[in-house]
Amino acid sequence: MLVDSHCHLDFPDLTADLDGVVSRARDAGIGRMVTISTRVRRLPELLAITDRYGDVFCSVGTHPHHAHEELDITTADLVAKSAHPKVVAIGEAGLDYFYDTSPRSAQEQGFRAHVAAARETGLPLVIHSREADDDMAQILEEEMGKGAFPAVLHCFTGGPDLARRAIALGLYISFTGILTFKASQGLRDIAASLPADRILVETDAPYLAPGKYRGKRNEPAYVVETAKVLAETRGVSPDQIAAQTTENFFRLFNKVPRNISAAA
Repeated sequence: MLVDSHCHLDFPDLTADLDGVVSRARDAGIGRMVTISTRVRRLPELLAITDRYGDVFCSVGTHPHHAHEELDITTADLVAKSAHPKVVAIGEAGLDYFYDTSPRSAQEQGFRAHVAAARETGLPLVIHSREADDDMAQILEEEMGKGAFPAVLHCFTGGPDLARRAIALGLYISFTGILTFKASQGLRDIAASLPADRILVETDAPYLAPGKYRGKRNEPAYVVETAKVLAETRGVSPDQIAAQTTENFFRLFNKVPRNISAAA
C-alpha cells in the first residue's frame, strides 16, 4: 500500500472526474488520500468529498497565498474545525517567497497561528515552504522552543540546511513528482540522506506530475512513480519504500485509521 499524503481533490481539474480519480488511485494500490485545505472557508467542500469516500481524509488551514484573506481565522477556529473525524491535519500553511501573493507579515502571522493549532491538537501541521528556507527554519526553531508539535515539510524543494534543521526538530519531509525530474539531482541527494522514518510521498495533484506523466494533469495514482524514484534514490526496493512511507504516514497522521472500509 502507498499513501498520497497531499493532494487537492477539490480543485477543478480533479472534481470533474472525481470518481475516476479515486478509482484509479485505489487500483494503483493507494490506500489513503489526504485532500489538503487551502482556505478554511472552503472546508465544507473538502468534507463533502471525504463523506463520499471512506479512504479520503482532509486538513483544515490557509495556504500562504491566501494568508491575508483569512487573518481573522484564529487558532481557536482551527482547533474547533479540526474536531471533525475526517479532519486529520492542520494546514497547509507556511511561507511562499516565490510568488509573494500575500504580504510576508500576513504569511508569518497565519503560519504561527497554524503552528499553535497543531501544538494544541497534536495533529500534524502541513507546511508549505518555497524560497523561504532561512525564515522557515528560524520560525520552526522558535516555535518548537515554545512547545513541540508534529509537522511535515510538504513538496520539499528546499536546501540541505533546511532539511537538516527540520529533521533535528523532529519534522518529516515529503516528496512530490519533482523528485523524478532530471534537474532534481540535488533534491535526490537530500532524499538519499534522510532518516528512513521521516520520509513521505505525495502528489500535490493536480500539479507536478512525475516522470512519464510530466506536463499532464497529476492525480493520486501517480504517487507510485515518485515512490519508485525514491526507492532507486535510496537503494531499496519499491516494496520497502511503500512499507516505510506508509508506516511513517500513519505515525504522523495518527488520526487516520489503519483499518477502514474504502467503499464510497
